[in-house]
Amino acid sequence: MYKKKITRELYQLFFRDVYNQRKSKGSEVTKVESNPFDAVRGKTIREIYVKQLDVMGASVYDTSRTGNKLQRFMSDHLHINTQEKTLRKNMLLFKEGDKIDPLLMKENERILRQSTVLLDARLVPINEDEEGVDVMVIVQDVWPILPEGSFSGLDNFGVGFTNQNVKGWTHSSTNIVRWRGRDTLQRLGFRSIYTVPYIKRSYISGQAGFIWERDLKHQYLKFEKPFVTVETKYAGSFDMGFHEVREYKKKTDNLDSTLIYPVQRAYLDMWGGRAFKLGKSDENQTKRLVFASRFYSYAYLKRPEVSADSNRAYWNQTNLLFSVGFSNRNYRRDVLIFGFGRTEDVPIGSMVTATVGRSRTEFGTRGYAGIRMSKGGYLPRQYGYLYGLVDMGSFLKAGEPHQGVLNVSANYFTPLMRLGLSQVRQFMNLRYTKGFNRDPLEYINLTDKYGIRGVNSDRLIGKKRLNLGLETVLFTPGSFLGFRGAHFAYVDLGLISDAGKVWRGPLYHAYGLGIRLRNEHLTFNTIELRLSYYPNVPALSSPFRVGVSGATSLQLMDFDISAPDIVPLR
Repeated sequence: MYKKKITRELYQLFFRDVYNQRKSKGSEVTKVESNPFDAVRGKTIREIYVKQLDVMGASVYDTSRTGNKLQRFMSDHLHINTQEKTLRKNMLLFKEGDKIDPLLMKENERILRQSTVLLDARLVPINEDEEGVDVMVIVQDVWPILPEGSFSGLDNFGVGFTNQNVKGWTHSSTNIVRWRGRDTLQRLGFRSIYTVPYIKRSYISGQAGFIWERDLKHQYLKFEKPFVTVETKYAGSFDMGFHEVREYKKKTDNLDSTLIYPVQRAYLDMWGGRAFKLGKSDENQTKRLVFASRFYSYAYLKRPEVSADSNRAYWNQTNLLFSVGFSNRNYRRDVLIFGFGRTEDVPIGSMVTATVGRSRTEFGTRGYAGIRMSKGGYLPRQYGYLYGLVDMGSFLKAGEPHQGVLNVSANYFTPLMRLGLSQVRQFMNLRYTKGFNRDPLEYINLTDKYGIRGVNSDRLIGKKRLNLGLETVLFTPGSFLGFRGAHFAYVDLGLISDAGKVWRGPLYHAYGLGIRLRNEHLTFNTIELRLSYYPNVPALSSPFRVGVSGATSLQLMDFDISAPDIVPLR
């Protein structure tokens, strides 16, 4: 297209080479792991400057880059940037006059990138001299407006939108209306959720929601503060509301019948935690000992029939849990893992947490004990990244365990490998889940995100599951209107059993390939087009399926410690 002036102009209007390292050394795909504040440790911050880039076309690693005419028009006339006052007062963990702490600056940069309103962020020391240093805060917003809804005809449609940055305040607002003209249970449904993610510099978030839909009714109010950084001393949350869901259940010994019933409950849930630094040396600056306690209560208004030996998940209960844990968390910056070019913060470290507690129910009091251990990091000699998790817990009554769960999982991905101008990664996910002494209506499945992706078969249920997923992803160079592509091919293998050895059952498998498209400057989900082949998945009309879906961005498991919890069966 470069041979003619007209076609060259068309190409430059729509396409951009973003990974072409032959043209530009030092693009987004090069090494990004470094901390420029190590060289100015302990110096006084004199001035803080905020540089806000255009929402389209620019990059925090190349601030001189500008978008094309269409991107500049959208950035200048159709978007309101996050207010600088909000950035300074609510999102920065440092202020003028503070001493430079390299770890805090790196953590603050990571937190900015995790925000739903920012695509990327970078903190840079400038104007250094003997008296101090200035800090440049470079941020780039993400397009905040996301249309919501679906359309299957004039008697079945939904319409709405989400604004993730109301008036540049970082507030989020979701409003959706749904109409089902032929539904005999409920024709009109709607949901409205409003979130304030930063209450000043406390990093306390508040959210209120009102959902009134056919199979889900939920009204709630929630305030939460996590252990945002390794320096955070206190964390906790307060959550109360009313929840109703229409459940569709099958008994594992009778897959031909379906039980349908509404479950209503009022709940109150709150927890608090305190983190203590272990030592003052540089080696111990990311290590923490965390103590936490949690109180929560469920009162059911509608539920299945319960007894002392059945449907224990629906008992009225008041639980008090305590936990103690060790956490060593750090992060390494990387690209092209689950993102399409934005900076990704990969967790590195380990975590061990022990939880004990008491549950007071309408059928007596029982104890609880659980343990969680995880470790992850980059392997030596550039062999990739490996993460492992063991999560186990059970209720105890008269010395006997019941409603217990064992989860063991491992995740691995290779380093980026060059293939021409493209980049390739290989992913592997292995998971084993076992529920022991569970009730008949408590089971796990082997479909969609829990095993064989792309199907939701109610025939693949049981109490034990073993699944392996393999995927190769090719990140292609260039972009079209800001959309970047990633081709993928995958194999999913899975075993599931209700009783006996899980590996004695049939091996279910699926094969597929497709492409993912995403413009990370927009809040839209990733568009995924997939062709799949299911040789032996039961109850499918055809072994081949073509799917188009919107997929949310995945994230790696972190090593932070939060509320003491009952290990879920899922």
